[in-house]
Amino acid sequence: MEREDHVETLSEAECLRLLSTVPVGRVVYTEHALPAVLPVSFEVLDGRLVLAVRRGSATARGLDGTVVAFQADLLDPVTRTGWSVLVHGRADVVSNPEQVRRVLRSGLRPWVADPEPLFVALVPELVSGRRLFPTWPGAPGRQSRQPMSAEPVSTGPVSTGPVNTGFPFGS
Repeated sequence: MEREDHVETLSEAECLRLLSTVPVGRVVYTEHALPAVLPVSFEVLDGRLVLAVRRGSATARGLDGTVVAFQADLLDPVTRTGWSVLVHGRADVVSNPEQVRRVLRSGLRPWVADPEPLFVALVPELVSGRRLFPTWPGAPGRQSRQPMSAEPVSTGPVSTGPVNTGFPFGS
């Protein structure tokens, strides 16, 4: 095997751009003194990550006014390529009525339906990301090292098993 670097470190701007291409990520916070990880719907608005959660949920209580981590990715299991972004920062409930209306107009809603969603803004303080390139000889993009688009390379239907059927691939 060649000793070639197959991982590209991404700039903060590229990380935020890639985050804007996927609708769901994972927020990491503390619940009952233990780490908790939960998938959440989100959008990148004005350089902040706005997360949609259910009002009154343990997640909503655990996020407000705390430092959290947020991770999202787009990986292709067939080509073993993709990207992953990690963001750390302070999370605060969006309480300004105009900002709430703006987020509602964007269509952002919690993964689990809620007639009155709560929005939490995460101001990125530390942002890091990596893009994975193919590692086998003759793989698409290997020679040119062209940056991948946000979309994974499609080689047809991918069976992800009973746990993740249809998500995030094949949807």
